[in-house]
Amino acid sequence: MLFFDRDQPFTFQLGAGQVIKGWDQGLTDMCVGEKRMLTIPPELGYGDRGAGNVIPGGATLVFDVELINIGDSPPTTNVFKEIDENKDMQLSREEVSEYLKKQMVAADGGQESEDIKNMIAEHDKLVEEIFQHEDKDKNGYISHDEFSGPKHDEL
Repeated sequence: MLFFDRDQPFTFQLGAGQVIKGWDQGLTDMCVGEKRMLTIPPELGYGDRGAGNVIPGGATLVFDVELINIGDSPPTTNVFKEIDENKDMQLSREEVSEYLKKQMVAADGGQESEDIKNMIAEHDKLVEEIFQHEDKDKNGYISHDEFSGPKHDEL
């Protein structure tokens, strides 16, 4: 069994496809301050494919979670549309790579710190892991249907 201790809160919009289905389903009726253990079967996690070299295919995932806050969030961005530079309804490795580079620099306040430079230098591995998980038909592109991130202007 693999255990990862994130020990850091993160923000996402429930029901928007930003997390695995097991989280969307397992957190729907939680209250602020509540703690819960989620046991997520493969079909509601990463399925038979797994997630890169981190989560093996067919893995049952176990999460210890605590809901810290519920807040109003801005509308979900259509990430697919942002990545799809040439508007052909499929994402190439180059488009995903460029999008990730822009996001890394933006997260660092528009300047490339040493950490960001190191992340960019190794981000090819991240792009490959994304394609291993998302490119289900293995044709070298992630189609709109294959893309698991936010892809709707309105929910």
